[in-house]
Amino acid sequence: MTDGFTTPGTRLLARTALYAGLLAGTLDIGAAIFQTLAKGPQWLLQVVASGWLGTAAFDGGWPAAWIGLASHFGIMLVIAVIWVVLCVRIPTLIGPRAWPLSGLVWGVAVWIVMTYAVVPLSQAPLHAPGTSAIVKGLLTHMIAIGLPMAFVARRMLGRR
Repeated sequence: MTDGFTTPGTRLLARTALYAGLLAGTLDIGAAIFQTLAKGPQWLLQVVASGWLGTAAFDGGWPAAWIGLASHFGIMLVIAVIWVVLCVRIPTLIGPRAWPLSGLVWGVAVWIVMTYAVVPLSQAPLHAPGTSAIVKGLLTHMIAIGLPMAFVARRMLGRR
């Protein structure tokens, strides 16, 4: 039984990934800026850019910050594409009752990969997170990334 799900077309998949990535990217960067208000948005975006530029990002002013913002949304779009592919292959992820839990789990998975694979492999001068940073990071990724991506996928792909 397919539960009313048929494989959507390429345009719909691309739009779903784009909308999910833009929504989650906006919520995530907004939450990160809010959590680091004392240091300001330029500093936060330079932290993101430091993944490419290392510590030189902190001397790069707003141009480096814009690289950070573009990088953030680029990464978020890749995460959204992976989520959409998973949803097409495993439609129950965005079932009527499953999508919220699936989204929360996706947020945890994204945090784990970003924290323990992507960031350590980058040039970012960040240290392993402490307990407080782990809790904030997990909650932010669950609420600002996982749930919105699951919501968008459910709305756009789940009622086919």
